[in-house]
Amino acid sequence: MGYVAGETILDDEFNVFVASSSDPFGYNHFAATGATVYGLGQAAIPVVAGGTTTITAAQWNSLLTGMINVANHTNDSLTARTAVTTGDTIAIKSAVAADLATLAASVAGGSTNATALATSSALQTATSGSEGWNSSATQELTATWANANNMRFFFNAGGKIRITVGATAGAVNPKDQSYIDLGAALGNLDINSLTSTRSGSGETLTTNGLANGFQDLNTGYTVLIKLTSDNSTYTGNHIVISAKTTGGDGDSGNATSLTVKMVATDGAADDQFTAGNTAGIAAAIKDTPKMVTKIFTITPTTAQGLDPVYGISGSAVTSNTVS
Repeated sequence: MGYVAGETILDDEFNVFVASSSDPFGYNHFAATGATVYGLGQAAIPVVAGGTTTITAAQWNSLLTGMINVANHTNDSLTARTAVTTGDTIAIKSAVAADLATLAASVAGGSTNATALATSSALQTATSGSEGWNSSATQELTATWANANNMRFFFNAGGKIRITVGATAGAVNPKDQSYIDLGAALGNLDINSLTSTRSGSGETLTTNGLANGFQDLNTGYTVLIKLTSDNSTYTGNHIVISAKTTGGDGDSGNATSLTVKMVATDGAADDQFTAGNTAGIAAAIKDTPKMVTKIFTITPTTAQGLDPVYGISGSAVTSNTVS
């Protein structure tokens, strides 16, 4: 319940709740523009001036409504409030400050408990031009935002970039299957604000860079994961997923796009067979499959309080080569 007309609080106390850009952070810092891990792109609440200015019910309610909207999105519980009475000032101040700190921490963590999210269909699909590559297949897919702030708001509100990897072949042989299995073990690779996750399991986790998220990326590729085949015949085969931002370092707030690179490598020590070999062994031993990489977005929605919300402005396959 909002504060009622006639009750007062010093403007400097109200302005700290609204506009503090240092710990304890005010509403505008984590919910409006903010910086780095803070900021959701919501409308900023105006500060007030004058040493003992009366804070109106409308001004208090704008703060409390904004806090409730963010809490609904981050799925945080706020202190239950009723109209204040004489002697409640310190208690109310403490509760508001504690709730602001809770919300700021949730946003800084990438709103990991947010559920008002919409998963897109595949925005781009990169498919190798042919089967039978000899060494590696490389595919890069890029998501772009209108500006750096929109990109931060997307990830801070719980947005994710999702990548899946698959393989297709005309007649699947054991080598093809090793890549199919690697893609299944990867599952959905989601890049969040501070970390990345895979929904699959199995195969050999050779490199684990899943502690890296959007905020850890820069203009050089960071390896998120390397999975190696556990098929005894093809233990040299592997896939590597890396990511980078362009337009600047993710932490600097200058990035406007994110590119994910998938590299599939044929590292098996193959023997050469002829067309008359035993069924199930490829006559062309380098009969590697077409690799298929897809990019999706998981975008915050207005369903639980945030308005506006921010998504990507475009996507593209930026490379698709074999060697």
